[in-house]
Amino acid sequence: MSEHIVIEVGDGNLPAVLWQPNPDTANGAGIVVVQEIFGLSEYIVRRGQQLADLGYVVLAPAVFWRLGTTAVPNGPQMLDEALALASRVDWPSAVSDVGAAVTALRARDEVTGKVGIVGFCFGGGLGFATAAVTAPDALVSYYGSALPTLLDLAPQVACPSLHHFGTADAYIDGPTQERIRAAVSGNPRTEFYTYEGANHAFDNADFVLYDEAASRSAWPRTVDFLRRHLST
Repeated sequence: MSEHIVIEVGDGNLPAVLWQPNPDTANGAGIVVVQEIFGLSEYIVRRGQQLADLGYVVLAPAVFWRLGTTAVPNGPQMLDEALALASRVDWPSAVSDVGAAVTALRARDEVTGKVGIVGFCFGGGLGFATAAVTAPDALVSYYGSALPTLLDLAPQVACPSLHHFGTADAYIDGPTQERIRAAVSGNPRTEFYTYEGANHAFDNADFVLYDEAASRSAWPRTVDFLRRHLST
């Protein structure tokens, strides 16, 4: 079950989607889902619901709200439109907004345990940057597109983190992935997986780069990682 809410931030109201778990499966933990460049797409909504079905309270902030939209519609121009939007995002404000979502989720009465961040693509890097300043209890980053420019933050990401990359990622090549692996592995609670032949955005079933085998392998690892590190 989901609802649209707003989170008060310093210069306005940040829209977000909130999912509540079934009371019979609720575990008291929370997860902030950080969108890909397509915004709060149907894919992100599905993942939010799936995490709620596992017992988590889930909150997904609409990072593009300052640009007057929440999602890029599916279609032949979706990638161009999304890249144009992402290029206009004010990064410090985006980090602040996701941090506000983490704070808001922790403050909810039904969140009695730990809080993690799960980010996809654009959100994988944004979640990493937010983790450096908000100290979540766990971070999952799917092929974080901004990670190559954020590696100086790695020592500040003290929580357990899980990273997924495809070996055929057209945006983050093998040597760059190894640089990322080396930087984040300074934290002994880091887990890093690659998926043979998978491209960028391999988890998004609505996008042309979807790789079913990689997605089916990565998701159980994500679920297990969250269970281990967000259990109270």
